[in-house]
Amino acid sequence: MSENAGAVIVAAGSGTRMAGGDKLFTEVAGRPLLAHAIAPFQGCAPIERIVLVMATLKLKRGRELVERYEFTKVTALVKGGERRQDSVRAGLEALDECEFVVIHDGARPLVTGELIERGLDATRETGAAAPAVQIADTVKEADPDGTVLRTLDRSRLWAVQTPQVFRYELLVRAHREVAADVTDDAAMVEALGERVRLFEGDRRNLKVTMPEDLVLIQALVVAGAKVA
Repeated sequence: MSENAGAVIVAAGSGTRMAGGDKLFTEVAGRPLLAHAIAPFQGCAPIERIVLVMATLKLKRGRELVERYEFTKVTALVKGGERRQDSVRAGLEALDECEFVVIHDGARPLVTGELIERGLDATRETGAAAPAVQIADTVKEADPDGTVLRTLDRSRLWAVQTPQVFRYELLVRAHREVAADVTDDAAMVEALGERVRLFEGDRRNLKVTMPEDLVLIQALVVAGAKVA
C-alpha cells in the first residue's frame, strides 16, 4: 500500500450553545464556516479523500455545500453518532484504508494546509500526533465548591487542537478496543498505551463553540489570518 492520507471532518455537533444559530453554515467572509474548514484539506496534496460526518438533518445541506464549492475530494457524507467518538468511527468506516488518517473538527475553520502537513510529518515519525499550544493563563484545580486545591505547573500544560493525525490501523484499533468516553482521538490512542506526540499548533486555529468565538473568527479572517 502506497503512502497516502485520508481525512475525516467531524461536523455532527448540535451547536446548542450558539443561541439558535447553526454555526457550521454561518457565513464568514462570504462562505459558510464549514466550507472554510474543508477547503485546506481539498487543497492539501497528501490528502486524497475526505469523509464528512454530519448530523442526519444536516446531510442534505452538507451535500449542497460540497457541490457548490466543488470539494471533489469528499467521497462520502455519513451521519454522526451519539458521541463524538461514534461520529469519528462512522467516518473511519466510510474511509478507504490509507496510510494516515487526519481527524478534524468542522468547527475549526482557520486550519491551514501547513498545519495539516506538520501533523503528517510528525506522524511519520511517531504514529500519532496532535497540534497543541502552551497554556498562557495560570491554571488552578478546584473542588466542587470552587475552593482552590492547587495551582498547576503550566509549563507542562498544553491546549490540544485538531487536526490530529494517526496511522490508519492504529486509530482503527483504538476505536475498536476503547469504549470509555473521551474528548479526542488522541486520548483513545493513549488508552492503548501508545505514545502521542504534540506538535506546534496555531493560536488562530480556534474552535467555534460560543457566539463570541464567531466574532473572533470573523475578525481574524478580515485581518488576513486565512486566505480563502
